[in-house]
Amino acid sequence: MTRFNLVLLLGVIGSALYLVHTQYESRRLYVELEKAAAQNRKIESDNERLQVEKRAQATPLRVEKLAKERLQMRTVTPAITQYVAQKASAPAGVTP
Repeated sequence: MTRFNLVLLLGVIGSALYLVHTQYESRRLYVELEKAAAQNRKIESDNERLQVEKRAQATPLRVEKLAKERLQMRTVTPAITQYVAQKASAPAGVTP
């Protein structure tokens, strides 16, 4: 009977230690999950901020201003437009 009680005591101690270890791992994984979720929220907010900045940088007025200043481009007027005439092409099957 003493051996049986000793085996039961070792079983109870072993299961108690396993339970403590499992709870510890559960808490550790929960903390990691919360950190990952917080990082995900930060990345999403950064992405949203960058998208807003991108839209602000790509406004037509700003693009036109940069084209004039940095690339020395000018607006199109009929006075500076050049038209290129297309050469007459030979009929199909005829080689020049």
